Amino acid sequence: MSLSRASSQSSRGQQMVDYYDVKLLSSHSNAQTSPARTNHLQRGLKARHLSMISIAGTIGTGLFLASGTSIAQAGPLGALIAYTMIGSMVFFMMTSLGEMATMIPTAGSFNTYAARFVDPALGFALGVNYFLNWAVTVAVEIAAAALILQFWVSPDLLPSWIWSILFLVFMVSVNVLSVRALGEAEFWFSVVKILTVIIFIVVGILVDSGAVGGDKIGFRNWSIEGAPLPNGFGGILGVFLVAGFSFQGTELIGIAAGESENPRKNVPKAIKQVFWRILIFYIASIFVIGLVIPYNDENLLGNGGVDKLAIAISPFTLVLQKAFKPASHIMNAVILITVLSAGNSGMYASTRTLYMLARDGKAPAIFARTNSHGIPMQSLLFTTFISALCFGASLLGSGEVYNWLLNISSISGFIAWLGIAVSHWRFRRAYVAQGGDINRLPYKAAFFPYGPIYALVLCLVVICGQGYSEFTKPDPKAINLVACYIGLPFFFLMWGGYKIYYKTKVVPLLECDFRVSSLDHDGEMEEFAPGRSYASEKENEQLA
Repeated sequence: MSLSRASSQSSRGQQMVDYYDVKLLSSHSNAQTSPARTNHLQRGLKARHLSMISIAGTIGTGLFLASGTSIAQAGPLGALIAYTMIGSMVFFMMTSLGEMATMIPTAGSFNTYAARFVDPALGFALGVNYFLNWAVTVAVEIAAAALILQFWVSPDLLPSWIWSILFLVFMVSVNVLSVRALGEAEFWFSVVKILTVIIFIVVGILVDSGAVGGDKIGFRNWSIEGAPLPNGFGGILGVFLVAGFSFQGTELIGIAAGESENPRKNVPKAIKQVFWRILIFYIASIFVIGLVIPYNDENLLGNGGVDKLAIAISPFTLVLQKAFKPASHIMNAVILITVLSAGNSGMYASTRTLYMLARDGKAPAIFARTNSHGIPMQSLLFTTFISALCFGASLLGSGEVYNWLLNISSISGFIAWLGIAVSHWRFRRAYVAQGGDINRLPYKAAFFPYGPIYALVLCLVVICGQGYSEFTKPDPKAINLVACYIGLPFFFLMWGGYKIYYKTKVVPLLECDFRVSSLDHDGEMEEFAPGRSYASEKENEQLA
């Protein structure tokens, strides 16, 4: 494993080797050599930034809008069961990611872990899929933001595509700044969303108890005809997909860990905070909506899109209007902030994923360059180009090209979760095989190996259920079923193509590479590798 000269200075004035000055691609990868770099990312994210970036990418339209569809489809109890089960799956996925990210903090996150502990081809396929997933998401968010503005501004005054371009420029501007500035922006965006959810839960409880509005509802809506499980298990299964999409983005914490000031300390803390905050907010919100609004309320039906009508009848709006008349305007503003926040997080994730693919030798070397602020500008510009291209595709013809791109990327989040579960399984086995002591891990995943197995199985169920709604139609169409699963052959094409071209193999457990270090908060070198030793500072300088 080659080492470059360390460029970071510790607080004691000593030159030390940081993670970002270690070439990640080891000899077992059988892929091309990692490109040389002249700069590196910077550890500028504080603990509060780390957790809020993940929350920013998770709490969004899936909660504020799609939650209405979940209640309508599965009923109040069915939606609660679906979100709780998906939430438990995400918990085990997050602890698995946390165990790896605490020991090996890298902006490549699970893509790098898959390459090191499973197969370089798998790491490449996961990386390409995840990059495309968030690049397309940025295009979706800028299109949604323009539609949201139509609530106040007529498209006759200014075409929606101009608003979309302005929003894209805004996202690029935020990402061009230092990673700490990006973290600060996402922190305040997330604060607005969290406060909105808290206010909603409190108001919902007051409305249900009769303290607001004078009508005590209680559990009345759980006993109407068909409730609380109008469509039985099938309804719950159908909501799994919606709930899964709602929780996507929690894994962003693994990418942000690569730029955290003190990953060994901050990552475990952030994982605990993020999971419980998101789970409580989602479960409590779904519970309150199910109490206050009947599952068969026509305003909930078809409330999964982002348009002027959908915002006006968001379940959050329906509840808040019982206490505040201008609730639709308030929620419209919150959803606009939500969309911009998700776009920012998406651009950050996509840029860092491309950067690490280049660092690992799996993408052109130009994308591994950074500026003096630690921002991978070439990766950022290319991500912006792809997002703009996808947005442009949505304006052409009937938008079929855009819809196919969206279908390819939509399943990527679930594939990423599968990759995390498999990588963690191999990570733990390799750690033990190389003489590592489980009790010395900086952070241990909960209920291993049962947790990752549970997450793996449930994630497979969600992926296989992508076409559930189409299968249950009286006359399912083949083209729609293909669209539901098109992301899978694309992923296997990336995996198989890389594997055949570079002739990669599954990495033997004894060859899995743990040789990554992380500077802790006081500037001392931390050594985590099982049964391996780090080169001394003098040896590092000789190898540079």
